[in-house]
Amino acid sequence: MLCALIMAGGKGTRFWPLSTEEKPKQFLNLIGEETMIQMTINRIKPIIPIDRIFVCTGQMYVDLVKEQLPELPERNIIIEPEGRNTAPCIALSAFIIKKYYSGATMIVLPSDHLINDEEEFRKIVLDGNEFIKNNDNAIITLGIKPSRPEVGYGYIKYGSEKSNLNSHSVIKVEAFVEKPNREKAEEYLLDGSYLWNGGMFIWSANNILEKIKKYSPDTYEALHEIEEIDERWIKYLVKAQYKETEAISIDYAVLEKSEAIYVVPSDFGWDDVGSWEALDRYREKDKNGNIYVGMTKAVDGRNNLLISSTHKVVVEGLSDIYVIENDGKILVGHKSNVANVKELKNIV
Repeated sequence: MLCALIMAGGKGTRFWPLSTEEKPKQFLNLIGEETMIQMTINRIKPIIPIDRIFVCTGQMYVDLVKEQLPELPERNIIIEPEGRNTAPCIALSAFIIKKYYSGATMIVLPSDHLINDEEEFRKIVLDGNEFIKNNDNAIITLGIKPSRPEVGYGYIKYGSEKSNLNSHSVIKVEAFVEKPNREKAEEYLLDGSYLWNGGMFIWSANNILEKIKKYSPDTYEALHEIEEIDERWIKYLVKAQYKETEAISIDYAVLEKSEAIYVVPSDFGWDDVGSWEALDRYREKDKNGNIYVGMTKAVDGRNNLLISSTHKVVVEGLSDIYVIENDGKILVGHKSNVANVKELKNIV
């Protein structure tokens, strides 16, 4: 039984001031008409029904989840009392998913990534699920074929142990590699055996919980009673016990210590949309290269990034600038410096 876990508790600070702690980027329509979390859910729905899709988020975002995903069953909203990185989030969610769907396989996805070739993505998910059915102790990660020497992502180094499943390869992972400097990233690109770590995983709920029990026992001990108690008491147990979990990523807690880790090299137009520059890559532009989000317009200007959430913005006779407006805060600068916007947070 294939289930999906969408992790949606991030604060999205890199997209300030458009993304705020009250409404982070997963709840914004940065790329198209749908918000990022709506895109994520709709991309997986053709192969996983909504009753088997779960969203893990913080208490302050529950109303946003309900508003943007009205079809999602309320029981499928998993609430973290506080953010403690991905290992506790995944452990909590695995216990709850297992309670509803014994023997479930999980596809774990971030809520705020872009995937252009959704059909290819779904084929890879189904092939990965098939592999897990036949290799219950295995963990699958989706590794993104790099298109540039990116220094903002971690990498996956794969080896020669390989099997084929339909049209895709499943290859044994040699190592997870930290974000490199530019020189190393260029080496990885030329080497050809390194993939970007997109933070997408497939595993059986039983297997990941066994791994967490072995490698992050504090987290397992804090939450394992979820299996035994009545559903109505889960939120009280989690509220009382979640602070006892180990605040650590699943990569450090489990993946780097496990043996049966495999990667599926994936080429489906992925981007984590982690920077303002990503909008320049994917957002539709007018004939003069201007990008508009909200009530914005450029007159006699080229190559501008204009974003507004509440006010009308018109720019005349200017080129290569950004204007970002949100809730009355207006930031203007040279477009080449848009990556530094969040550094202005303490000034505005």
